[in-house]
Amino acid sequence: MYRRMSAKMFRLVCLCGLAVAAGCHTESQRAAGAGKQAGQAHKMPGIDCPLRKAGVDPSGLRPFAEVEKYIAFLERPDRAAWQKPDEVVTALALQGNETVFDLGAGSGYFSFKLARAVPRGKVVAADLEPEMIRHIHHKAMVEGITNLSPVIIKADDPQVPDEADLVFVCDVLHHVQDRAGWLKKAASEMKPGARFVLVEFKEGKLPEGPPEAVKIPRKQLIELVSRAGLPLEAEKADLLPYQVFLMFRKGA
Repeated sequence: MYRRMSAKMFRLVCLCGLAVAAGCHTESQRAAGAGKQAGQAHKMPGIDCPLRKAGVDPSGLRPFAEVEKYIAFLERPDRAAWQKPDEVVTALALQGNETVFDLGAGSGYFSFKLARAVPRGKVVAADLEPEMIRHIHHKAMVEGITNLSPVIIKADDPQVPDEADLVFVCDVLHHVQDRAGWLKKAASEMKPGARFVLVEFKEGKLPEGPPEAVKIPRKQLIELVSRAGLPLEAEKADLLPYQVFLMFRKGA
């Protein structure tokens, strides 16, 4: 999610989120039109705006120019070299029929890849920022992706769906204020046997990542999640150059 950034850019990442200027209804109409032009009209997901479902007024979202800059930052081409999204999705060993909960989905960087990995399942992409949710919703309609549903969540409640087989959390936990409480809530909402995969930046001076002061040591990550009721099942220490990949599972 990060490259070596200034304090100003880090604040932007934490606070601004993704936005587009038009209302959600207008965005949906544009997406539907784009899908028809691309010959995807029969595949289009329903135009059921997740913002309106959550009672969010889309007219109050942030200016498009501000958001466009953030989208470009999150999805810049060089990120794949170290974030290795395809390798990460492969490491999840999905069977193709699971329900995956992308918690803190941002722009949907992983959400869309996860959706392709579960053609007989579904992905729920969750985020606090309504701008991010609208961006994912619009992109899913344009691309005709029917097994991806974006939802708005609250800061103190991950709102893990009952049916989630996998909760995927990438570069999110260090933003959470009450980490122990948030993880305990997530664990309580997960069904028995569900997996919880955590990706966070390693300590030390790295060419990518947030400021050192906000990083969470690996040992502390494991302790936090384990105390929430999710014991560590596996770790892929060599998968990512700048991040840890930890897999936990809720007991039966």
